[in-house]
Amino acid sequence: MKFIHTADWHLGKLVHGIYMTEYQREVLNQFMEAVEEEKPDAVVIAGDLYDRSVPPIDAVNLLDEVLFRLNVELKTPIISIAGNHDSADRLSFGSSWYKQSQFYLSGKLTDSFKPIHINGVNFYLAPYAEPGVVKELLDDPTIHTHHDATKAIIGKIEETINPNEPNIFVGHAFVTGGQSCDSERLLSVGASGCVGAELFAPFSYTALGHLHSPEAIRHNTIKYSGSLLKYSFSEAKHKKGISIIEMENDGSFNHRFRPLAPKQDMRELQGYIAELLDPSFYEKQKCDDFLKVTLLDEGSLIDPMGKLRQVYPNVLHMEKRIDALDQKRKQSFSIGESRQKKSELELFEQFYQEMTSSEFTEEKRSIISSVIETAVKEEVPV
Repeated sequence: MKFIHTADWHLGKLVHGIYMTEYQREVLNQFMEAVEEEKPDAVVIAGDLYDRSVPPIDAVNLLDEVLFRLNVELKTPIISIAGNHDSADRLSFGSSWYKQSQFYLSGKLTDSFKPIHINGVNFYLAPYAEPGVVKELLDDPTIHTHHDATKAIIGKIEETINPNEPNIFVGHAFVTGGQSCDSERLLSVGASGCVGAELFAPFSYTALGHLHSPEAIRHNTIKYSGSLLKYSFSEAKHKKGISIIEMENDGSFNHRFRPLAPKQDMRELQGYIAELLDPSFYEKQKCDDFLKVTLLDEGSLIDPMGKLRQVYPNVLHMEKRIDALDQKRKQSFSIGESRQKKSELELFEQFYQEMTSSEFTEEKRSIISSVIETAVKEEVPV
């Protein structure tokens, strides 16, 4: 059977003050075209359909349009779960009658772990739930972390699983070793939010949501589809799209990534402001992309953001490389360590190097030495 694995739509997402709904609609239109062309036996959405528990009305309407198109017009079965950004209760509304059209939406975790059976493949749905919720649901006092909770859930599944058929786990989790990015919300503090990859051994394929890169983890059977769009500049180099899975009766499968092209990409630019505003440079750029610009100029600039936006209207963030380096050095600067057995000039040199990215030249050394000497001579004893 063939199915499409996707996740992390985050409808209603706000990025640097801009609602992404228009751009999400564009990429979802491409997604629906892909479904029409691929004609899968099912579409799997592994959580975070919305970006917040109470999404804006435009996001609700967009999800309604997309699911109607996929499930009713294209007659494609949909398997979907809630992620950590979704409201399990709100997403569960209507799920009891959705099943009549093969729309299987699991918003809240229940103690029933029966699979959804489509074309000889068993899909086990595990919507996102906090460890405390799983602990109470299964009456298991040993559950304290997400690993414990997932282990208990899979243990329940294994009680009735048929190992002679392809079995697919659909979940929303942070698997140990996965690469995260800035737009993902932490599931728990420290390592308590991580789930060990070894837990998913009983499954032919594990379709996960939460991490936004399809290459977040390298594993033969555990896969993230990644998000449909870039939602932070830490994702600037990500490839976005959907996973096409063609599974055999023995559980082996072929994995194919199908990219989706956004209306406007999210990219990073770096250079001197004169270079970036030079027509010979920007005429080769897609200037309406969402941009983070890092300027290499030293010294003060007059309204650099205003000038940049005359050419690049969607600059969302601008910083100077020197300021960024200075900030990092400020964070690591230790006054206590710097004062140990150092002269006034040595202390100033260390301070200068920690607080700026410029070289402390002999000319600067001579000037500061003279200033210090003058200050010491003029110092009045108490």
